[in-house]
Amino acid sequence: MVSRVIPVDPFDLVIFGATGDLARRKILPGLYRRFVAGQIPETSRIIGSARTEMDDPGFRAFVAEAIAEFIDAKKRDAESITRFLDHLRYVAVDAKGDNGWPELAALIRTDVVQAYYFSVAPSLFGDLAERLHRHGIATPEARIVVEKPFGRDLETAKALNATLAAHFAESQIYRIDHYLGKETVQNLMAVRFANILFEPLWNARHVDHVQITVSETVGVGGRGAYYDKSGAMRDMVQNHLMQLLCLIAMEAPYRFDPDAVRDEKLKVIHALQPVVPEDIVRGQYRAGTRNGGGSYAEDVDHRDSRTESYIALKVDIANWRWKGTPFYLRTGKKLRARASEIAVVFKEVPHSIFGDEEGWRENVLAIRLQPNEGMTLSVMIKEPGPGGMRLTEVPLDMSFAEALGEDGADIPDAYERLIMDVIRGNQTLFMRGDEVEAAWAWTDPIIAAWEARGDRPKGYDPGSSGPEDALMLLHRDGRRWREMRE
Repeated sequence: MVSRVIPVDPFDLVIFGATGDLARRKILPGLYRRFVAGQIPETSRIIGSARTEMDDPGFRAFVAEAIAEFIDAKKRDAESITRFLDHLRYVAVDAKGDNGWPELAALIRTDVVQAYYFSVAPSLFGDLAERLHRHGIATPEARIVVEKPFGRDLETAKALNATLAAHFAESQIYRIDHYLGKETVQNLMAVRFANILFEPLWNARHVDHVQITVSETVGVGGRGAYYDKSGAMRDMVQNHLMQLLCLIAMEAPYRFDPDAVRDEKLKVIHALQPVVPEDIVRGQYRAGTRNGGGSYAEDVDHRDSRTESYIALKVDIANWRWKGTPFYLRTGKKLRARASEIAVVFKEVPHSIFGDEEGWRENVLAIRLQPNEGMTLSVMIKEPGPGGMRLTEVPLDMSFAEALGEDGADIPDAYERLIMDVIRGNQTLFMRGDEVEAAWAWTDPIIAAWEARGDRPKGYDPGSSGPEDALMLLHRDGRRWREMRE
């Protein structure tokens, strides 16, 4: 199978915060990969911008070091790096002042696609948006990309949306959630809506429950100050896991169109039921030798912190398709394995002609987002050999790396795909303002309730699968979590 690379139109892409960690690790190396793949026209330019004083050669040296660090040696060569670096420019600007903006304005062309990536703290979004217009830089067709967090509650999300809306139309705003750029997430839509096989079974009559897991083996690291004010609910559930839930639960849009897709996702969020306290488990990792030594409280330098590094929830959707089918969500840090997975667990057959076989398993469609993106469908078959009808479970496995050969092993990173979608003007994989606000409207009461009760997170050991109470969340329903594994 050959992967098609479709070039985008020529563009000027300005990366605000170009010397920051996200730009160094993801954005700039990703753009180099798209350039090598032939997707970026030779007339395009990438303009780095930050407070740091730097000239063009200095920025090119910075980017060359990032490419050397984050791109495999087999996928880079001196000639392509030199050609890519020739497309780079740099302008130092003051987001809260006027220094550098006239110089930036002089660089920007009006006859190509304009895109501005706000790889900065949300507190600077309004300043950047206002100055892009005050200095006459952004055209009415320009696009801006904003990173999460999109507020920390409904009130701040509304304020942030209003700030951006004062300078840009909703059609120009691209709220990026890198989970939606993953190949498997998009394949989930293809599997559901391009095949007759699954959609008739995709409902409460046939699906017993759905599990969505995003687990990490690392702790909060250098994000302690930010994370302790957010926690797993705000940092992961309200955005990443919410988006995955929407893609699993949504109805088929009338066509694969940005607003049509996002309209259906919004309906799912509106149908989410309030979560009662007994359906929530919050945890904090303890000190331990596995996966690092410090406890969460030590890592964030807050001995009495009540912020969760782990959360599990049982979520119900009040609509005809999903009434009675629970969705179990869990995410956390310093857990047993680094993995992101959606598991759709189908109900058992209504009557087994083979008797009550020990070890009977349900059919499970497992969509793996990381690592080793792919899908498996577990089915029951006859165990090979003579001696009667003995059943065994086997997976129908599709690993992208194996199924697609070399193309599968070189799937574009989520940021690569999403940035190219920005240049194309395709908002399908980006969140709309009302979608963000609806997600916060569901999340805020949950957080307010446990804060009012003064709940403390349960402790759990590093390298485990989370607090013991999280196991009971499913056990009391006669179910069990899937094993976390790499």
